[in-house]
This record gives sequence, C-alpha cells and structure tokens, in this order.
Amino acid sequence: MHTEIERKFLVQGEYKHLAYDHTYIEQGYMATEPGKTVRIRIRDDKAYLTIKGPSADGGLSRYEFETEIPLDDARKLMELCMPRRVEKTRWLVRYGSHIVEVDEFMGDNAGLVIAEIELNDTDESYDRPDFLGQEVTGNPHYYNKYLTKHPYSTWGH
Repeated sequence: MHTEIERKFLVQGEYKHLAYDHTYIEQGYMATEPGKTVRIRIRDDKAYLTIKGPSADGGLSRYEFETEIPLDDARKLMELCMPRRVEKTRWLVRYGSHIVEVDEFMGDNAGLVIAEIELNDTDESYDRPDFLGQEVTGNPHYYNKYLTKHPYSTWGH
C-alpha cells in the first residue's frame, strides 16, 4: 500500500530559474467521487493510470495506486474521460532534501500556479523556498479533479 503525503502551496515569485527539469502533463478523469479519483495521465511520452482514495487527515495524506500503461492505451482512455482535461507544465526544483513540484496550469486554468512537496511522514520537516505562498493543503478547490469541473478562469479573481 502506498500513501501519498504532500503539502500544497500557491506560488508567489520566481521559480523557473531554480528548476533543473520540466515536463508537460495532460490528465483526464475517468471517475471522481468525494475522496476517490481514477485518472489517466500522459507525461511527455509516458502514461499512467492512478487511483486515489480518501484522506483521513484533511488532505495531507491518502492512499494512491499508480501504474504505467501503454501510451496508445492512455490516448484511447483519454477520449473516454469526463469533459475537460487538465494541462500543465511541471517544474522540478531541488530545495533542501526535497523536490518541489511546481505546476503551471494552461488552458482554462491558466494563471494558476501550485507547488507540492511530497513527504515521507506527516510530521516531516522541510525547507520552505521563498516562492511558496499560502498553503492550500486539503483545500479541494486546488485539486486537479475540481479544476476540471470548475476551471480557474471562472473563479472571478
């Protein structure tokens, strides 16, 4: 069993000059229910099926199953996904002993930039880069599945 533990933050300031790599991600959802998701993700030339379970601690951790699938199958499955996909560029920044994943959203979610730090334990300490703004861990508005139904462009900011 794999548990994903991560903290999410809005991004303020520059981060791209700190990145050592970036990748394009497209993902669609086969199913979303409160606390459960089944998604297809294409990341550059690889594809994945991911199933996530509910969180018992306010969104900090939850069960996650992920497996690589053939790219051609992922493209066919993407056609079966719910309307609206999430597109983003993920920037990888080494900071302290962690990798900070900064997602710069595109399309209907353009203008939204979120950073995630994956942890090994819910109490694990981490160094906080200057570009991290408000923490949004557990706020469902910043979940990718929410963004497919309620794009950032419709939030009226």
